[in-house]
Amino acid sequence: MPDKDSSTPRVFLYRHGQTEWSKNGRYTGITELELTQDGVNQVNASGKMIVGSGRLIDPSKLVHVYISPRKRAVQTFDIAFSDADKQALKDAKKVSETERLAEWGYGEYEGLLTKQIRALRKEHGLDTEREWDIWRDGCEGGESAQQVTDRIDDLIREIRAAHKDNMHGENPSDIVLVAHGHLLRAFTKRWLGYPMEFPLSLMLDPGAVGVLSYQHHSIDEPAMLVGYGFPIQE
Repeated sequence: MPDKDSSTPRVFLYRHGQTEWSKNGRYTGITELELTQDGVNQVNASGKMIVGSGRLIDPSKLVHVYISPRKRAVQTFDIAFSDADKQALKDAKKVSETERLAEWGYGEYEGLLTKQIRALRKEHGLDTEREWDIWRDGCEGGESAQQVTDRIDDLIREIRAAHKDNMHGENPSDIVLVAHGHLLRAFTKRWLGYPMEFPLSLMLDPGAVGVLSYQHHSIDEPAMLVGYGFPIQE
């Protein structure tokens, strides 16, 4: 983001830290898991580096923090933000949990590995001509790509309503989403206007943070920041 766009509202995508299932590659939707010690350490490290006054995520510049209700996401927020910042945000009613940020509903695939899911689908007579792709095919007994799209789009509309009158930094309007790997990548696709099946390969490590914004201070030009200059420390 060039300096001339630096006051444009941003959306920070904060993925929860590592859990036992994310470490093993198992699909984790509704299952409630806490962070591993490595996961706690990941979030501690990222929080100290990028969350706080004068840092990339400056609580004084936030208009809202949206959190998935899953325990691993709530725990990530609790670790990443200082007690004082959390209390100030909550007192200002700037923190809320929302099912719109819950991880993709995996249905019958909950707790399975990708290879196990593909084997199960073949047992069900599916995917005879091409391999399963969650972005296109969704999950048996869980959510379709359209269902995930609908709830993400609802949240995007809410976020853009908060941003539209603050495209030049008139008021604090940065937003943080604390959520999950598939969900935050799906959010990125929809933010950019792509359908779920669009072949946009994205990676977001546990405890990592991505950044979305707009070009040219325009609400009609949503963009993804692929690199970011950190604030100068006084």
